[in-house]
Amino acid sequence: MQSPEKWTNDEEIKIFQEYLRIPTVHPDIDYTACVEFLKLQAGNLDLPVDVIHPVLPSKPVVIMKWLGKSPELPSIILNSHMDVVPVFAENWTHDPFGADIDAEGRIYARGTQDMKSVGCQYLAAIRALKSSGYQPKRTVYLTFVPDEETGGDMGMAEFVKGDYFRAMNVGFSLDEGIASEDDFYPVFYAERTLWHLRLKFNGTSGHGSLLHNKTAGEKFQFVLEKLMMFRETQVQLLAKNSSLDIGDVTTLNLTQLGGGIQSNVVPPVLEAIFDIRIAITQDVDELERKIRAWGEEAGGGLELDFILKCPHVETKVDGSNPYWLAFKQGLDELGLKTHLRVFAGATDSYYVRQLGIPALGFSPINNTPVLLHNHDEYLHADTYLHGIQVYKKLIPAVADS
Repeated sequence: MQSPEKWTNDEEIKIFQEYLRIPTVHPDIDYTACVEFLKLQAGNLDLPVDVIHPVLPSKPVVIMKWLGKSPELPSIILNSHMDVVPVFAENWTHDPFGADIDAEGRIYARGTQDMKSVGCQYLAAIRALKSSGYQPKRTVYLTFVPDEETGGDMGMAEFVKGDYFRAMNVGFSLDEGIASEDDFYPVFYAERTLWHLRLKFNGTSGHGSLLHNKTAGEKFQFVLEKLMMFRETQVQLLAKNSSLDIGDVTTLNLTQLGGGIQSNVVPPVLEAIFDIRIAITQDVDELERKIRAWGEEAGGGLELDFILKCPHVETKVDGSNPYWLAFKQGLDELGLKTHLRVFAGATDSYYVRQLGIPALGFSPINNTPVLLHNHDEYLHADTYLHGIQVYKKLIPAVADS
C-alpha cells in the first residue's frame, strides 16, 4: 500500500482538491468562491478572464481566453460546469467536500467525476502547454458555466444566445463525457431526443358507485399498457444485443400522476407525465403518431402537452468534420481505445449543437466505477493526472486543425 503523500504533494492534485472543496452544490448555489478561484487560476496562467451574467447576477459564466496565432479562425471552447448535485452526507464514508485522498490514491468528493475534474484538467494541460512555449493556432476559450445539473436554462442555454458567445466565433466545443468501467473511453457525439410529455385523459365523470363508460381511468390504463409494451421492446433490444448501450435505445418512464378531487367522484381528467429519451434511430414523428393513435383506440379525448420537446441534433463523426478527424487522430496517437456513443442523459453540448456547432463529450476516465450523482463519488489521483496528459495532446490537436 502506498502513502497518500505521493499524491498530496503534487501541485496539480492540490489545485484539484481546492476546487472540489468549494461547495457549489444545489440548491441555492453561491458561486462567489468558485468565481474567485477561477479568476485566480486565470491570473496564474496569464489568461484574460471575463465574468458575465446572461440570466441573473447569481448565475455567472466565467470565460478565459487563450489567444491563438490565427485569431480570425473559428475558435475552440473547452466547456465545463461549476455546479454539482446534492449529497446525502450520511451515506458517504468521507466528507463530500473534503477531497480526502485515501491510501489507495482515491480522491473522494462530489464533482470528482462530474465534472470538476475535467475543468481542472483543462487548466493543468494549458499550464503545461504554455510552459513549453506552445501557442495554439486557433483561439481557445475555457468556459465555466452554472446550473448544468438543473438543465442549463440558467447557464449555457442563455449564454449561447448572447452577443458575447457570438463574438467568440466558435467552431468546435469539447465538454463532459462519462467514466468507463473498462479499458475503453466513450466519446459522445449526440444525445437522445428528450421529451417531457404530459398526457391528459378526458373522460366521463360521475359518482364512484356507478360503471361509467369511457372514463379517464380506462383510457389511461389502455394507453399506459401500450406505452409499457413499447418500453419492453426497448428493454429486450438492450438485453439481446451486447453491443448496444443505454443511449442506443429509447427509454420511457412514468414520472408523475395527477387528477381527481375526492375518493367517491370519478374524475373528468387524469394526467400522467412521462420522461422519454428517444434513440437517434427512432422516428420521433412516428412515435408521436403512435401515441395519438393509441388515444383514439382508447376512446378519444387524449391531449398531448409537450412540457419539453427538444429537436434532434448530433455531431458528424466522419470525414466531413475536420475537428472530429483531428480529435480522433489525437486519441489514436495516444493509443486510447474508444467507443462512439450517444449520451444517455443531457449535457450542455446540446445547446451548442443546436447552433450547428460540432461538439463532443469526453472525460478521460476509464477503469473506474461510474459514480456521478452517487454516494462516495471518487476519482483516482493517477487517473486524474493521466487525464492531464490526454488533454495536452487533444487540445493542440483540435486547436491546430
